[in-house]
Formats: sequence, C-alpha cells, structure tokens
Amino acid sequence: MSVRNLAILAALAAGVVLLAFVPSVTNGYQLSLAINIMSYTVLATAWTLFSGPTRYVSLATVAFFGIGAYTVAVLGEELAWPLVLLIAFVIGFGLSLLVGLSTLRLSGVYFVIFTFGLAELVRQLVTWYEVNVTRTLGRYVFVDITTAQIYWQLLALAVIVLLSGWLIQRSKLGLALRVIGDDEAVARHVGINTTMAKVVLFAFSASFMTLAGAIMAPRWTYIDPAIAFNPVVSFQVLIMALLGGVHRLYGPIFGVIPLVMLFEILLAKFPNHFSILVGIAFLLIVYAIPRGIVGLIEGAQLSLSRKGAKA
Repeated sequence: MSVRNLAILAALAAGVVLLAFVPSVTNGYQLSLAINIMSYTVLATAWTLFSGPTRYVSLATVAFFGIGAYTVAVLGEELAWPLVLLIAFVIGFGLSLLVGLSTLRLSGVYFVIFTFGLAELVRQLVTWYEVNVTRTLGRYVFVDITTAQIYWQLLALAVIVLLSGWLIQRSKLGLALRVIGDDEAVARHVGINTTMAKVVLFAFSASFMTLAGAIMAPRWTYIDPAIAFNPVVSFQVLIMALLGGVHRLYGPIFGVIPLVMLFEILLAKFPNHFSILVGIAFLLIVYAIPRGIVGLIEGAQLSLSRKGAKA
C-alpha cells in the first residue's frame, strides 16, 4: 500500500474516532440531529452501493427500513439485542433476494415504479396484519438502548457500509457492475451474469437499510406503518444521494449533512408544506447539480489542473 493510501486510511480512522465522541460533547437536540445525519448517511450510502454503479433508481428504501424497525418491535423484548439485529439482517437479505430475482430483469422507469409499489405494498400488508390479526395499528418498542448507543451503532454501520463498498469496487463484482451500468446488453454479451451480479449487490444494499431501521427503532418508542414505512424517506434518501454525487461511494455524505439541516428547518417552519418543498428541492438539485457536489468539486479540480498545464 502506498504512503498516500496509508495517510488517507489514517485520516479516516482519526475521523471515526472523533465522531465517536459526539455523544459526549453534545446536548439532547444536537445528538438527535447527529443520529439523523448518521442514519441517512447509512441509507444514502447503501442506496448508492447498488444504484451508483448499476444506475438503477430504487424507491424501495423505506420498505426495508420499515421491516427492520418492525423486526425490533416484534422481537426486541424477547431476544438479546445482537440476535435481533442479526435476524433483521437475515430477513432483509432474504426478502431482497426474492425481490431481486423477480424484478431486476426490469430496468428504467419500470424498475422505479415497481420499487415504489413494493414499498407501498409492504406498508399495506403490515397495516392489514396489524388491524386484522393483532387488532392494533401499532406497537410499542421497549428496548434498553440509549440514544448514545443508537448513534454509535449507526456510526459502526456507516463504516461497515463504506468498507464493504470499497472492497466491492475493487472486486470482479464491482467491475461487472460498472460494465452493467455503462451498457447492460454489452455486459451480457461478454459473459457477465448480469442478473446474479445485480441481485447480490441489491441484497447487501437492502440488508444494510434493514439494519438501519432496526437500530433506529428504539428511538421512537411507538411505531406504526405510517411511521416505519413513510414514503418520504425513500425520496429523501434519493435526493441526498443525488446532491452528494452517486458516482462516488462517499458522495452521498456531502448531500446528507446539508439536506438533513434543511429538512429540520422546513419541518419546523413549514410542517404543512414539507412534501411540496421537498419536491421543489428535488427538482432544483436534478436541474442545477446533475453530477452532485462531488462532481462539481472534481470538475473544478480538473479545470484548475488544465489551466496549470497550459501555464
């Protein structure tokens, strides 16, 4: 490993250590904001893990997020916390394999519509089960997990997602996915099993989203389908990823922080118009910054390097 790469890894490790001290130096509101930022960092990065290289736009984020939350609501008081998280991961992985095998032959707008419909279908099924079987609409979540522990677990999960993505990008799977993103027909002609590659990555991406929902569940105390499967979450994750830049795995981080702050302000000042304002933000980001903040930075660096070469 080169000296430059070692320096980068050391800087990243130091950053993670510093972030671990956030609960010790913040008040309740600031820690709540930090948890939101870390949660969306996991979700947006996991979304980019699949959608970045394949260019498949998924709106199923909240389906897996909500499944993770309900896993904790059902099993949180019955089993040890690590086992609950493991079960949530397995459920998310298994369900995403089934979904992937049946839908990833779709592409373009058909895939977008299906994933949005999937999230709504899951919400309706959970609602039907709660009303007709358990005779209640929601569940209380009584798990002995503090807000600081939620933050630390999300931080650890964010590191795992980034590390997993880094390893995948340098593997044969990562190369296959980049070819699929450029031209799926060409990928099939050169012998790449496009369905298997997409399904595997989709499953890992969805499993991380499920874990994020499970970790976040104790923060609510009470959840119902409207909370756990709020479709706005899927659109927020998409907007954050696009703002940061989906062509780099770390890109969404640059979109998460400013948009979490913006959404906090919008919810406080304009609660009745929040969805409309989120839609306007989405249109502005797509129109004004098509390659995201990372794309702008890289474009500026390239322009400067060309000017330097000419000089």
